[in-house]
Amino acid sequence: LALAAALALEGWDGVLVATLATDGTDGPTDGAGGIVDGDSAARARDLGLDPAAYLRNNDSYHLLQKTGELVITGPTNTNVNDLLFIVAY
Repeated sequence: LALAAALALEGWDGVLVATLATDGTDGPTDGAGGIVDGDSAARARDLGLDPAAYLRNNDSYHLLQKTGELVITGPTNTNVNDLLFIVAY
């Protein structure tokens, strides 16, 4: 969801999106979400990454990890479900 938001917000100033989803243990990865803004897709491209290709391949984890926008909580033993925050600043 965070990577899709990054692509949708591309070029927008003053908007930040945080997506979080955890069941206490997050499957095969340690990622629990992402925090992106209107410059996230451009930052990824500056690193030689193709955000749309990562989204098509269902691989937002690795792109967000490389851009520093991945949220890692570690095991929380709590079920937070899905949270989406949109902040305009």
